[in-house]
Amino acid sequence: MARIITCNTNGIRAAARKGFFHWLQTQAADVVCIQETKAQVDQLTDPLFFPEGYHCTYNDAEKKGYSGTAIYSRVKPRKVITRLGWDPADSEGRYIQADFDGLSVISLYMPSGSSSEQAQAKKYRFMDVFLDHLRVLRRKRREFIICADWNICHREIDLKNWRSNQKNSGFLPEERAWLDVLYNEVGFVDAFRLVNREAEQYTWWSNRGQAWAKNVGWRLDYQVITPQLADSVSGACIYKSERFSDHAPQIMEYNVKICA
Repeated sequence: MARIITCNTNGIRAAARKGFFHWLQTQAADVVCIQETKAQVDQLTDPLFFPEGYHCTYNDAEKKGYSGTAIYSRVKPRKVITRLGWDPADSEGRYIQADFDGLSVISLYMPSGSSSEQAQAKKYRFMDVFLDHLRVLRRKRREFIICADWNICHREIDLKNWRSNQKNSGFLPEERAWLDVLYNEVGFVDAFRLVNREAEQYTWWSNRGQAWAKNVGWRLDYQVITPQLADSVSGACIYKSERFSDHAPQIMEYNVKICA
């Protein structure tokens, strides 16, 4: 059994102050994928940021206080990849891949397009190039678990106010169609929806308008897997008892063994 957690911490130092690492110690996770660390590794001097029992790798953005990803794993990866050879994936630290025996786990932070038309255009460019990368992954002789803040909701069930958000970044027709291609053509699978098809399963809430209190959320964070892993998915949950950032940790369990 492998337990894998993904979480956008919206600043790993801020999440630490809110108890994220104390909570993590209770989770017995095999792999932890973090997005939006918003820190350079040399700023993370507290041992808290390198949890005991884990091999920890950070991929920082060149710009301080921005973006960034990380992976913690119980088993030491055979290889860690932090560069795809194109920007903004590389310069903004948006991708990190840990290779194990026959299995790779990826932490991905998709750009948001909500701030401006220019940001949305950047997001579309990222999506186009990254889809090519995903096609390459599918041709490899290994399985993949991609843990990400995708910054896209796929279906109406995945956000509370879907009617009023059809022209907003994160639920645009072009973004949803991109996920259709990812699932229906490239062949990846939304692992969470294999075992949980309930409504109101959100992972992100705006800090405005009492969205958290009213559960007016979006399911932006999920784990996407190669189809050969579909039968191994045994559990899924979203942790909401504590709040470490504007995103909630999303936890999956797989009937697989992670080996070096």
